[in-house]
Amino acid sequence: MLDKRKRVMIDDLFAGELDEQAVLDKHGVSRSLFKRWLADPRFTELFNERFASAYRQSEIILARYAPLAAAKLVQLTESENQETARKACLDIIERENRRQNTSLDSARDGEHRRQNTGEAEESPDRPGGLTRISDETASRILAVLAEEKA
Repeated sequence: MLDKRKRVMIDDLFAGELDEQAVLDKHGVSRSLFKRWLADPRFTELFNERFASAYRQSEIILARYAPLAAAKLVQLTESENQETARKACLDIIERENRRQNTSLDSARDGEHRRQNTGEAEESPDRPGGLTRISDETASRILAVLAEEKA
């Protein structure tokens, strides 16, 4: 069990109202004392739990708004401003390329595990049958889209 002072300080650190130094000042905790607390496994366990919880909460918020952000990005491809439309197209293409690379990395990891464990070989299928395109191809596609719009 942690004493109340440490628990309250951790609560304040993750409340988002004050930065770290302001929380230390508010609770009369010196930097050296805080470093000693960080060496205490009980303190760091609670600190790390709160840290992980804060990141989990932010991931949930981002996931909740991802469809809205994607829809807005697609709308921006129809913008009257050519630069805005071009950037939206590039963002969509880059996002898809990152997703595909992540899928490929996962497939490669699985293949590496299969080779090292003797599992049956499976060929990784790309979601939706999409193929990674080069930057040059993406540029040509965008040029064609820009011409059509003009």
